[in-house]
Order: sequence, then C-alpha cells, then structure tokens
Amino acid sequence: MPSPGERLAALWAAAAAAPRLLRQRWRRSLALRVIVSTIIVCSVVVVIVGVVLLGQIRDRVLEGKIGAAVAQSTNGLRYAESQLTAVDPINGDDVRTTLDRTRLQLADRGGPAGQFEVVIFDTSNPTAPIARLTAQGLAVPSDLRADIAAGQQSYQLATVAIDGEQPTTTLLVGLPLVSNIGAFELYYLFPLDQEQANLDRIQSTVFAAGLVLVLIVGAIGGAVAGIVVRPVRDAARTAKRFAAGRLEDRMVVRGEDDMAVLATSFNDMAASLQSQILQLEQLSRLQQRFTSDVSHELRTPLTTVRMAADLLYGYREDFPAAVARAAELLQDEVNRFESLLADLLEISRYDAGAAALDPSCADLRVLVDRVIAATAAVAARQGTDLVVHTTDQPVLAEVDSRRVERIVRNLVVNAVEHGEGLPVEVSVAADGHAAAITVRDHGIGLQPGEATQVFSRFWRADPARRRGLGGTGLGLSISLEDAHLHGGWLQAWGEPGQGAQFRLTVPVRSGEELTHSPLPLVPAFGWAAAGGHR
Repeated sequence: MPSPGERLAALWAAAAAAPRLLRQRWRRSLALRVIVSTIIVCSVVVVIVGVVLLGQIRDRVLEGKIGAAVAQSTNGLRYAESQLTAVDPINGDDVRTTLDRTRLQLADRGGPAGQFEVVIFDTSNPTAPIARLTAQGLAVPSDLRADIAAGQQSYQLATVAIDGEQPTTTLLVGLPLVSNIGAFELYYLFPLDQEQANLDRIQSTVFAAGLVLVLIVGAIGGAVAGIVVRPVRDAARTAKRFAAGRLEDRMVVRGEDDMAVLATSFNDMAASLQSQILQLEQLSRLQQRFTSDVSHELRTPLTTVRMAADLLYGYREDFPAAVARAAELLQDEVNRFESLLADLLEISRYDAGAAALDPSCADLRVLVDRVIAATAAVAARQGTDLVVHTTDQPVLAEVDSRRVERIVRNLVVNAVEHGEGLPVEVSVAADGHAAAITVRDHGIGLQPGEATQVFSRFWRADPARRRGLGGTGLGLSISLEDAHLHGGWLQAWGEPGQGAQFRLTVPVRSGEELTHSPLPLVPAFGWAAAGGHR
C-alpha cells in the first residue's frame, strides 16, 4: 500500500500533468473545440441579453413606481392644502393638531404606489419633522430640499434609515405645502424593498433559464459536432489503414448528403491511388528485376572483356604509342564499368529489400584511418591534404564496419574531387547516444537546394564537369542507403565558394533512435577551425 507521501506525490504529479493533457485534448479533438466554443459564445450572448433584459425590466418598474408615487403625492398635496385652509394661524395647538391629523389621514389614504410613509417639515425648523416623532433622524438629500424650497415638486432615489432601522433604497417625493398658517415641506417616502425583491427573483429566474439554455445549446452543439466529426474520424482511420498498406479499405457511404459525397470522393481517391500504387509497384519490380538481371548478365561478357583488357594492358609497351594509349584507356573504362556494375548490384539489393546489417562494436577512428590510408594516393595526385580531427579516446559504436567504411570512403573521394586541391578535414566524435563523422572540403560548394539533390542517383551539380576520379554517380546514393540501414542520418551542407560538409550520424547502440548528433552540420569557417590534428 502506498504511503501518504507517495499518494500526495502522485496527486501532485497528476495535477501538474492536467494542463498539458488538456492542451493535448484541445489540439486533437475537433468536437471538444466546437462544444467549448459553442458554450462560450452562447454564454456571452445569454449574459448580454440577460443584462439588457434586466436593465429594461428595472427601468420599467422604476418608471411605473415613480409615476404612481408622483400622482399619489399630488393628490395628497391637494388634500393637505384643503385641510389647512380652515386652520386658525393664531392658535398654535390647533395648527399642530391639524398637521398631525392631516399627516395621519394622508398615511391612511393609501394609493397605487404601495407602502409609504408621510413626513411634514416646517421650513423654519428643517431638522425636526412636525407631528412625526418616528421620523427623527431622517436625512433628506440637500438637493431635494433645495428643489422643494424653490417651490418645485421633485423626487429622488436615496438610501435612508428611519428611526435607526436598516437603511433601504427609498423613493422620496417632495412637495411644497403652502398655506395661510405657514410654509411646510411634504415628503412621501416609498420603500423599494418589495420591488428589489421582485427584481432579485426575476434575476434568479433569468440566470437559471440562461444556464439551462447554455447547457441545452452545449448538448446540441456536442450532438451536431459528433454527427459532423464522425465521418472525418472514419476518413482519418481509413487513411491510416490505407497508409499502412491496406489498400482495399474504404469508407462506408450512408445517405446522399454532403458527408456521403465526402465518403464517395474519398473512396474514389483511394481507388485511384490504389491503382496507381499497384502500377508503380509493378513498374518498380520490373525495373528492379531488369537492373538485377542486366547486372548479372553483364558479368560474363565483362569477365571476358576484363581478361582481354588485362592482356592488352600487360603488353602495351610492345604496341605503338596510339595502341598503347588505347589499351590504357580500355583498362580505365573496364575498371570504371566494374565499379558501376558493382554499385548497380548493390542498389538492386537495396531496392529488393535484401540488404542486411551485420553490426559489431567498432572504433570509428580505426575505420577512418583505414579510409585515409586507402585514399592517400588519390589525394596526393590531386594535391589535397587529408586532415583528421578526433580524440584520444576510442569512438565506439555498433555498426557494420564494411558499410561505414564504404560511406566514409565515398565522402572522402567526393571531397577530394571537388575540393579544388584545398585540405579535406575528417572529424570523429561521439557521446553516450550517437557517434558522428564529418567530411569537410573547401572547394566549389553547393548551390541552394542541392544539399538534398546530391544524394540522388547519377546526379551532378555541374553536368559539364567530368568525374575526374572515375566515380559512378551512385556512391552517395549507396551511402545514404547504408546510413538508413543503420538507423542513422547522412546529411549535407554547402555554400557556393565555401565548400561543403557531409555528416554521418549513427546510434552508439544498434537499433536505438537518433535524436541528435555530436557534431554540427554547419562547420566553422576556415579549414583549421575544427580543433587539434591527429
């Protein structure tokens, strides 16, 4: 049983990996993106519509409340004025009694505006209400009182507290009350707590309805996305099986809609590709068979020609000068023809899939030394120095020594031929996962785009340039196949006038996948810039 610390570490790791998994799911799932996008858009629309709708409702409720309150307060003002007309201004007790009775009668009259309070202030003592002891501490906004003092009816929304009660939003309607006994201020107070409660219920209802609408739209979006994405997924699965070699697989066509048209078009494309692939495979087999048969059939006449050429070449000193020269040319061309035939046979084995790897642990430095020793005479004839950069430690890797040595020999000979007599550098390095060999020349270089074409069969950067060292035009192609057989890379870099560099990278342990190379593909400029010599 895992300990609490291990469980906590597992939960922490899961939480840390969750954002990455969500990003992967978001990138890979079209249906998820459609559903989430639909929900977001619908939520934004619902919020905007809800805010506008609630604002309209609030404005309409407030307008109705204000209209009813103003009408009710206007009627109350007329009643209060009629009651104060018959009051004796000399008798103070009668004035206060009449004012108190009038306020109570106004409060009892009721009206369409709902619950309300009535307060009367004497303009000579604006801090205390008349005959309304429960209104002590009522703070009427100063701008509202100013309007009343100016003889205007006015109203205002304010948060007021009466007699220490909880402050609440209230509609205050004020009117100037003028009579023969003096000037007074009449205020109607209409609490809006009931209207606010109604608006809160409406807001809750709108929110719940919006949430349900978003969920319904999300479900509809998910269903629609599933209907739309399902044929796309079927097409992707069929395409994967088709790419894996199951050329007979087809999509199922349902109905006659756009998805059915997509499936039909996909099946037509798959059938056309299958036909073309089968034709190309047949043509490739015929080509491979032709190359293999021709190569084998040429061996017998080539052996006869080789015997005759050797005989003529051996007696060339007894011939006239022209005949002797012809014998030498014949010997060179027979040698080149043999090399070409051997390369064609090797290419035919790769094309037929018959090439096999025989790996063993080898020191790449030793392989490079053997190549340098074998090509030293060729380099000397071209006036080229061969420079090796390596370490004192063995550079070990599990490789097929014969094939790697052939790759390096092709690269070195190619560098000598195109190096314009400048030094050719060979570098060897390795780390724990990969080993690499680079061959660098400082000759004519490569034009843009030629770094990939250089491995094509019989390709030449300059068709007018003759192969000075008798190459067959298949060396780099065979080298690339040898590198792929090791699970490695063979890459080229070049700049016009700066020379070229080829890099072979192989895994240290046979069968491992390469992720990097211990040597750079693009070299440092200058022929002595790559380290020490050996």
